[in-house]
Amino acid sequence: MRIHGRVVLTVALVLLMSAALGAQRSRRGNQPEPLPLPVEQQVDLAISEMLAGWQIGDPQLLRKYYADDVIVVSGAYEPPLVGWENYWRAYQAQRQRMQSVRLDRRNTVLRIKGDLAWATYQWEFQGLVDQQPAFFQGHTTLILERQKEGWRIVHNHTSVAVNPAAPPQSAQPD
Repeated sequence: MRIHGRVVLTVALVLLMSAALGAQRSRRGNQPEPLPLPVEQQVDLAISEMLAGWQIGDPQLLRKYYADDVIVVSGAYEPPLVGWENYWRAYQAQRQRMQSVRLDRRNTVLRIKGDLAWATYQWEFQGLVDQQPAFFQGHTTLILERQKEGWRIVHNHTSVAVNPAAPPQSAQPD
């Protein structure tokens, strides 16, 4: 009888614990906890989301990935922009002139050292600028720092690739 009583008690405890775990699991929606992405994927995702924000003109998405003290070197010959507010004003002025924007990134190279990461990539821009079709190619190098909010761009250097001039015609002797 004593053994039977212990078995019943053990089964009752197991059922009680299972019910408690089941209730806890149903509160979480039976979703397992997501695993964190590897650092390289975190940085690549930050760049992709920032470029999506740039392409669609989403200020919150852009802001999420730029540090307050960012330094931005544009493809134009102008002084670097220092700080998020200055970058945002320049972006808005540029964005007002563009429609039907498409920006594709390729050949990305990432390097990560502790809380710093740098990425360089090529890009192609297609769209309308001042109501005229436009196509540009270029390079961007980003330096990102892991901050408490996540990976933030602290330096953005973008260059427009200039199409090389046609090779000079060599003079043919008569």
